[in-house]
Amino acid sequence: MIACLRGKLLQKLPETLIIDVGGVGYEVFFSASGRHPLPDQGEEFFLHIQTVVREDAFLLYGFVEPEEKAAFLLLTGVSGIGPKVALAVLAGLSPAELSRAVAGDDLNTLVKLPGVGKKTAERICLELKDKILFVPESLGAPSAPGATHPVDELSMDAVSALVNLGYPQARAEEALQDVRRKLEPAAVLSMPLEELLRQALRALV
Repeated sequence: MIACLRGKLLQKLPETLIIDVGGVGYEVFFSASGRHPLPDQGEEFFLHIQTVVREDAFLLYGFVEPEEKAAFLLLTGVSGIGPKVALAVLAGLSPAELSRAVAGDDLNTLVKLPGVGKKTAERICLELKDKILFVPESLGAPSAPGATHPVDELSMDAVSALVNLGYPQARAEEALQDVRRKLEPAAVLSMPLEELLRQALRALV
């Protein structure tokens, strides 16, 4: 399973990029959103990769930010949504914008995206309501006084538990951010609270 690629951007195609990694060209499906300008051809490029294996194909989907990959995984878990539509959604909305649309049942925003009709938008809101709460702008950023930066309800619960154990809230949030930097976002989203607390406590040592 390929989780990431670092190499030279060899070619830009309408729906894919060719990344040269040590002389091997990897074709990666990539939907340009305008949020992440592509480097010039020949320049080094890093992508988080989701590998999709089918009976007739071995497909790679690339993302600049790990939150985009996590959102892609959640979207493709919604009934009726395949990788192509998931990429189109993320081309039109950042993970934070998608989170706000889902949390607010904002069907008007979702139906404007390619391949998303009213029924699909309703399924996205229904099936992701309790799963997708991204605040990617806060990742790796220093905490302002009194600010909270957990990126989902699981992190909120973990921060609360650490505070109850006597740790300052700012330190608890930093520990959760440290855990997230070391692990794939999708792995953290599926992690039991007890394991997330263990990981955070190690970061606090």
